[in-house]
Amino acid sequence: MLSLLLMGCTISYKFNGASINYDIIKTISLESFPNRAVYQWGPMESMFNNALSDIYANQTKLQQVTRGGDLSLSGEITSYDQVNKSISSDGYSSMMQLKMTVNVRFENAKNHSEDFERQFSASREFDTSQQLNDVQEELVTQMIDEIVEQIFNATVANW
Repeated sequence: MLSLLLMGCTISYKFNGASINYDIIKTISLESFPNRAVYQWGPMESMFNNALSDIYANQTKLQQVTRGGDLSLSGEITSYDQVNKSISSDGYSSMMQLKMTVNVRFENAKNHSEDFERQFSASREFDTSQQLNDVQEELVTQMIDEIVEQIFNATVANW
C-alpha cells in the first residue's frame, strides 16, 4: 500500500526557479532600460540590458520578441549613487556605498492580475582606500546580477 501511495506522488523541482506554463506563455518582450540616473557610468546601461536578456534566455524557454510578448518588461535605471557609509576616528570617510535602483514595469498579457510596477535595488560597500574606478566594474556587475535575479524571481519564479 505504501509503495502504491509513493508511486502516485510526484515531486517536481525546477532548478532554475522558473514556474512558467509554456502552453500559455511562449514569448517575452524586453524593452531597453535607459539609464536615467543623475550619476552616470557609461557601461552600466548595456551591462544591465545584456544581463536581463541573458537570464531569460538561459533560464527559460521563452522566445524573446521585440514587441507584444506574452510577458513584457520595461523600465529604467533610476538611480546610481555613492554615499559615505562610515566615518573613521580621524573624521574622514572609511567606507563608501554604491547603490543602484531600477524601476520595472511588468505586464503579463495572459493574466493581468500579475502586472506590477516596482523598484528593485542593490548596494555594495567598498573601503575608501580603494579608488571607485578600480572597483566600480566589479561592484556594478554584482549589483546588476542581484537586481536581475530579483526581477526574474518577481516575474517568472513566483517567489
